[in-house]
Amino acid sequence: MGTVDFSFILHPLDNDDIFRKLKFMRNWPSSFVERTIRMLPPMWTSRITGVASPYNSVEGCFMGVLLTTRQMLQLPPEVVLRKIIAAGKKAAQAGAKIVGLGAMTAVVGDAGLTIDRHLDIAVTTGNSYTVATALQGTEKAAELMGIELDRAEVVVLGATGSIGSTCARLLAKKINYLTLVARNARRLEDLAGKIISETGLAVKVTSNVKKAVQGADIIVAVSSASESLIEPEDLKPGAIVCDVARPRDVSSKVFEKRDDVLIIEGGVVQVPGDVNFNFNFGFPPKMAYACMAETMILALEGRYESFSLGREMTVEQIDEISSLAKKHGFKLAGFRSFERALSMEDIGGIKERANAALLKTR
Repeated sequence: MGTVDFSFILHPLDNDDIFRKLKFMRNWPSSFVERTIRMLPPMWTSRITGVASPYNSVEGCFMGVLLTTRQMLQLPPEVVLRKIIAAGKKAAQAGAKIVGLGAMTAVVGDAGLTIDRHLDIAVTTGNSYTVATALQGTEKAAELMGIELDRAEVVVLGATGSIGSTCARLLAKKINYLTLVARNARRLEDLAGKIISETGLAVKVTSNVKKAVQGADIIVAVSSASESLIEPEDLKPGAIVCDVARPRDVSSKVFEKRDDVLIIEGGVVQVPGDVNFNFNFGFPPKMAYACMAETMILALEGRYESFSLGREMTVEQIDEISSLAKKHGFKLAGFRSFERALSMEDIGGIKERANAALLKTR
């Protein structure tokens, strides 16, 4: 198998993801599938080769924790954390000096802190670079759709999480109208207080998703909900949603029924070198989620130290990882929406249809 420099821990979002790897389970009852995979150890999923910048080259691997998103949310956190820690130890045995946490493995418990304490190698959630690329993508999308940031009604969905709170704090420096949405009212109020002290911006807070998004020009969606939160009827024509959440916060019905709104996937980047992931996670060649990319960036830099951990991130962290990404040749990979690339013509069409729909309502 050979040693690796880094590892990235992922997990199946649902049973269909399991069947892609373990085809023999396809006809089993769903409950039996979930009971069975819960007992399985972490799985070496694939080797990652060809990650190279002008300064260094590294190899890695994907390590799979066989729990679905629903299990990650419903099982006791200590059960889930034990599985993730076991995957981290297996990655260390393969030679990895840093491990990245993907999807719900970065959310369970205390956002990587406990996992970091139980491993002898560095750990990152990748959240810093995820924030950087999500905001880069959102600002570029607003420019293309003709939305002026200082006039836009902006909503952060899942605002009290690690990614959401940092997105909100960074956005508050550039915009005038911001609404924070999350379930926990006390944490929302705490975040609103922090933002007004940092920027002077008084923000709105609510736990009512539907009400918040219906008036929004721009939505940054970063919740850790297991079900979609945004349906076709919730968005006004011309709205932009940067959906960083996995599973998605935006229902696939929006893609089917609304051709006048722009839904982009946050945090999709192009990886430098002749990279081969040897595993299909739905992206074109050489593309990866920003959380995956952060692990590779730190490995290329030889920064084998824990980076994005816990619920708080700093603006300095985000600036630092952005600078390292640029140095090693990582860049925002255009726009994708529901697993397909969006061309400038596609976005132009969305803008035209949005303008036509808005004219009808006047």
